[in-house]
Amino acid sequence: MHEYLTKNHSFAARPGTLFSGLLLLLVLLATLLFLPVQNSLAANPDEPGFDDQPLKDNLVLPDWFKMSFLELQEDLLEARENGKKGLIIYFGQKRCPYCKAQLENNWGQKDILNYTLKNFDVIAINVRGQKSVVDFEGKSWTEKTYSVAQNTNFTPSIVFYDTQGREALRLRGYRPPYQFRAALEYVADGHYLKEPFRLYLARAESAFSYGKDRLNENDSFLPPPYLLDRSHIKASRPLLVSYERPRCHACDVLHGGPLSDPRIHMLLNQLDAVQLNLVADTPLITPGGERTSTRKWAESLNLDYTPTLIFFDEGGKEIIRIDSVVWFYRLQNVLTYVNSKAYIKQPNFQLWRQQQQR
Repeated sequence: MHEYLTKNHSFAARPGTLFSGLLLLLVLLATLLFLPVQNSLAANPDEPGFDDQPLKDNLVLPDWFKMSFLELQEDLLEARENGKKGLIIYFGQKRCPYCKAQLENNWGQKDILNYTLKNFDVIAINVRGQKSVVDFEGKSWTEKTYSVAQNTNFTPSIVFYDTQGREALRLRGYRPPYQFRAALEYVADGHYLKEPFRLYLARAESAFSYGKDRLNENDSFLPPPYLLDRSHIKASRPLLVSYERPRCHACDVLHGGPLSDPRIHMLLNQLDAVQLNLVADTPLITPGGERTSTRKWAESLNLDYTPTLIFFDEGGKEIIRIDSVVWFYRLQNVLTYVNSKAYIKQPNFQLWRQQQQR
């Protein structure tokens, strides 16, 4: 910004430069006005967009996390004896920006932290770690092998267990604060026994719904009819199904950010891509050959986040899905993973990423 403020731009020096001087002032004013907006967005925990490049420094876990020997049945027993509603297992890694967002934006808020401490013990597992883990059935693993077995493609993955050791809810990736609050209450108050999280969350989201009144347009998406069947004749390319809805701020941010980047656009154009409305009843044929509607298929997929990006191979088998906040770096890696067919040799995305970083 300061490069504009040089002696060569003295407005009094040449009367003929009045117009250019005014234009320069407008540019500076626009810059000054824009910077606080950018900073406020970065500081707003409910904003789904942020720099998701790997962190330069290792994360330090909060000292209120339970000191555990990672013998999960023992941890569950202690939680039950202490009157907790269950366990939260936090699968993370040291330089994960989404993990940082979880720790700062969610557990950094006093009400969320206090509710967590009242109802749950939180245990951390490093998806790259080598510490011994004994699961609820008594089987031994390392942190890394247990994370793979739990299919933690994205960090943080947060798994809730009730006092009987039953999985109550799984969040794959970072969710914004209002959704994480809802997840805590969904499990602690026993709603998981009565209804799926998508229905519970839908009621909470009604108070937070804002954004465009229609789906975002993107020329990478194929138009209807949505004849996605790949079960009888294999397609020539993988398929991306982007489930979105109107008045979805996270959808707007995805389109205004990563999906508008030329590098992402180039990767998207290497596969077939469709955009489906979560709340519409548009007819379609699924990759598996079933005739249904966009709404009913979303229900059968148990989708509770928009936008959700689901990738299918040429035969209609699901490869991977992103059903949490995603920004440029993660999306680029997933698209590369799918387009390169790396999933054939390495079906676990997290392991593939680790192999790429060696």
